[in-house]
Amino acid sequence: MAKTILKINLITAIFVASLLNAQLFRTKDRMDLEGGGNDEQKFNYGFYLAANNFDYKMVLDPKFGMGIDKQKSLVQTKSTYSFGAGLIGKLKLNDNFDLRIEPALQFVEREIYFDTQSNNRFSAGTPANQPFTPSVLTDADKLRMVKSTYVDIPVLIEVHGDRWYNSRPYVATGVNWMMNLQSNSKAEDDNQQGIFRTTASNFAWSAEIGMQFYFSIFKLTPGFRGTFMINNESVADNAETPPYWSSAISSAKSRAFMFVLKFE
Repeated sequence: MAKTILKINLITAIFVASLLNAQLFRTKDRMDLEGGGNDEQKFNYGFYLAANNFDYKMVLDPKFGMGIDKQKSLVQTKSTYSFGAGLIGKLKLNDNFDLRIEPALQFVEREIYFDTQSNNRFSAGTPANQPFTPSVLTDADKLRMVKSTYVDIPVLIEVHGDRWYNSRPYVATGVNWMMNLQSNSKAEDDNQQGIFRTTASNFAWSAEIGMQFYFSIFKLTPGFRGTFMINNESVADNAETPPYWSSAISSAKSRAFMFVLKFE
């Protein structure tokens, strides 16, 4: 999957580089092009594609997640490459500021590895967990593949510079509401049955930087966006579940780095 996405990104990069070469150098002496969505219009629309790298920023519980000597992290995450696609709605505020809403679907899969066998020492019970019968964790018990499908709705304020020939730079920032359609937040089963539960409704903030390029019938915008979850997404295991899994995590917040390619 990751190799396929990397190939797609490489082909896309070559295609974009070819377009930009033609746009910036072969049209330098021509009049400025308007692009597909005239910047003088109050409202404009388009769509975009995104190549993503999602990970969890985790804060581990000092008792169940940091090992006996408090020096070893018992929970490890592995980021993966994924993709998304969305629509663009733009409201022009003035010559340098736009208000944008860019709803999208983000398809994500991540790995979490729990090396928490040493938590057997808490089998007699503590104020944070009930007594439990220790068990030997298999490879399947230790690895969780967490699949997420986010309905990502960012609302952004974009600030752009003046056009130079057929291009102009921009930066944008704003907030996101992200609904996880695969959260399993209401499932009765938990990690003891192999289900890592996360919250369904989430909030994040985003920042983006890029360059807009004008062609005869559309505007092409490659950019880089970072999205950082504000709330804790981890849902606690059931009270009777041994502290091998969610008890080892104080908080888990998604963070994503995206290459976006917009067409307007």
